[in-house]
Amino acid sequence: MGKALNDLMQYWRLYLLTLVLGIGGSFQYGMQVSIMSSPAEHIQSFVNQTWLGRYEVPVDDSTNMLIWSFIVSVFSLGGWVGAIHSGSLPVTYGRKKALLFNNIVALVAALLMVFSLMSKSFEMILLGRFLYGYNVGMGLSVHLMYLGESSPKKLRGFLTLTSSIFIGLGKVMGQIVGIKEVMGTDDMWPWLMALGGLPAIIQFVTLLFFPEAPRYLYIDKGDTEGSKKALQWLWQEDDLKMEMDDMEKERESMQGQKSKTVWEVLTSRCVRWQVLALVIPCACVQFCGINAIYFYAFDIFRESGVAEDNMHYLSIGIGATELISISLCSLLIDRAGRKMLMGYGYLLMGVIMSILVVMLSIKDLFSWFPYVNIALIFSVICVYGLGPSGVSMALPADLFLQAWRPSAYVISGSVNWLGLFLIGMFFPYIVDALGQFCFLVFVAYCMFSSAFMLYFIPETKGKSMVEIMEDFNKLNYKNRGTDTEKADFVLETTF
Repeated sequence: MGKALNDLMQYWRLYLLTLVLGIGGSFQYGMQVSIMSSPAEHIQSFVNQTWLGRYEVPVDDSTNMLIWSFIVSVFSLGGWVGAIHSGSLPVTYGRKKALLFNNIVALVAALLMVFSLMSKSFEMILLGRFLYGYNVGMGLSVHLMYLGESSPKKLRGFLTLTSSIFIGLGKVMGQIVGIKEVMGTDDMWPWLMALGGLPAIIQFVTLLFFPEAPRYLYIDKGDTEGSKKALQWLWQEDDLKMEMDDMEKERESMQGQKSKTVWEVLTSRCVRWQVLALVIPCACVQFCGINAIYFYAFDIFRESGVAEDNMHYLSIGIGATELISISLCSLLIDRAGRKMLMGYGYLLMGVIMSILVVMLSIKDLFSWFPYVNIALIFSVICVYGLGPSGVSMALPADLFLQAWRPSAYVISGSVNWLGLFLIGMFFPYIVDALGQFCFLVFVAYCMFSSAFMLYFIPETKGKSMVEIMEDFNKLNYKNRGTDTEKADFVLETTF
């Protein structure tokens, strides 16, 4: 207890930086994901009125559904573009300047939302959603990059996991402000959609008072004095010899070495299983069904037989449940391990959703069945927060060495955002076609990811990067165990 209090006192500026980065980074993601369920009917009505004013005929149901699905899913396309740019802009201009620019993008998106109603243009909503997506795609990656490069080793894992906590907090806030008693009304929905500009303003103003990431200054820019001053200010510590020596070794090891391209990461045998571990259980986490629940929470509750007036409050409960469970995950991840939490988490999610499919099919047999279905939905959220949610943020940082990491994150971001786009675009049609059996798609993914994690991926808890690479080397070169090939692996990944 005393040690934790001492760390809090010493690193209070670093914790404050964590708060600032979270507000403009992963918090935005959580809020933008959850906020769309509330104004859905108001936006669809606005699209219909706009269409009627332009073409003097009401929009047909299929076209209206297509436009709404694209409004939801274009956010993911923007996130994909932002994720791609997160591999270049922070390297060229620095982490701090990249985030400052990113906040301007969010402010432009907020203005488009405010003026869309008076301009009678649903296209402005589409563009605003795309820009919000870009802001989140860039912000998520740079948030983790900036924080990891500013933190001491003993706090790096915990502080990285706070990104998941901020996502959960953003989801709760998105649900709260979206209820009809706050901003979920026909005249307030443009301002509800523009709320993403507020965290951007907060981060833009406060980030000006913080230094650039110390490791970026030292390793990328060669600014030894600037890096030392940044560390002293953030850590309030004068004896920085170990950290400076560590950064010097990393800088020397990278002399003459270039970061690997996306193609090299995808095609190199020496990181083949790392890429599989990055993509299947982590980047493809969208296919576990969690964001489908947030995007179309009202539809799911309606299928469960819940009254319309109670749906908003149940959505808030979902967000709060995820936030609490993710907070618990931060306490468990270094004890239970990544493999166990994620593997058994996916397994439990698959089992619970299988039961949910059965219960939704017979929900009319007894009056209390809908309440069981709601409990099952909350159980899925709880298990997701305790396992896959937090681990999917922490595990990728364990898988790759420095030269491979930027392109690996581009791959991860691309798969993640394209998966979110596909879910947002096609889930309404899947619901129409399959009804309650739509969850079987997510059950299949959860079961496959669980088996993949538990049977193939080695545990990374408490291991150095060299030890992790040796474990994956056994998989990458399973049938080619010669000394020559292992030597090639070391030369290719140790910089």
